[in-house]
Amino acid sequence: MVSARRLISRMVYGSRYDRVPLPQRAYVRPGERLVREARWQWRLRRAPVVPLADYAAGMPLGDIEEFVTCTMCGESRQQPLFEPANGDGWSYHVVRCPSCGFLYRNPNIRPEHLGDLYATGYSGFLSGAYAANRQRRYRLTMDTFAPVFSDGRGRRLLDFGCGAGLFLELAEQRGFEAYGVDLSPDSVEQANARLTRARAYFGAPRDVPEVAEGGFDVITLWSVLAHLPRPLSDFTEFRRLLAPGGVLLVLTVNARSLLLKTHGPAWSGFTKNHLMFYAPETLRTLLSRTGFGACPTRRTTATRLRPAPTG
Repeated sequence: MVSARRLISRMVYGSRYDRVPLPQRAYVRPGERLVREARWQWRLRRAPVVPLADYAAGMPLGDIEEFVTCTMCGESRQQPLFEPANGDGWSYHVVRCPSCGFLYRNPNIRPEHLGDLYATGYSGFLSGAYAANRQRRYRLTMDTFAPVFSDGRGRRLLDFGCGAGLFLELAEQRGFEAYGVDLSPDSVEQANARLTRARAYFGAPRDVPEVAEGGFDVITLWSVLAHLPRPLSDFTEFRRLLAPGGVLLVLTVNARSLLLKTHGPAWSGFTKNHLMFYAPETLRTLLSRTGFGACPTRRTTATRLRPAPTG
């Protein structure tokens, strides 16, 4: 079937797009966006909508998993869409909320076991070429949001899910009083070996006195949002930790992307430890429900936010 699709593609488009990376061709080949969008709508119409009890019946449940309803709207019905898997032996089920369109993994990880996903060996993923590419991406985003990151002197910053400290290193170079938290103990150890003034801690913000006191001018989540099993409580906590006029910046995969509609279960956003998948609409729902106001976006991936006014 793959060979047949390639043959048809070559007949329609010839060789003029061969230099475009395969995952990106859907964005540039004439008419392909319309075809992919139509196929996506067909998939949604074809996928059944079932009660949670029926969905859960007969489905295996791991030791650290639980069946959940939609985090965004509370809808219990499920629309099964994908079963991502790879050669490393992991797989899971992704469903869509038929009411609000939110995509999430179900069964999902129980919050008290989230740390199990990062307990050993996770820092190895955050090194080498990955580290260099990530820091390059961080610099580009920091320059794009220059008023936020140009000068950190006298300002507090929290990197939630700081990993091996790749962003914290850049933040301290720009003068921030920078802190990070993470659930991977070996990553935290690597981060503190990398840092000079900034400091990384193992655990949640409430577990670290220096972080729990709040007053942060900037809080960042770099590719972390999709890992959170209870985003409403997490974002409510971020709201509390921000100083007046503070900014929350989120970078995450886009579940409305053409790449998802093109590649389905092989989409790069479906990774081993990702739990929930946000489109711009569902991200705005999350933010509005947790007290954030203005929500401008850049290319639907980086989101700069200010707390909604109180009183």
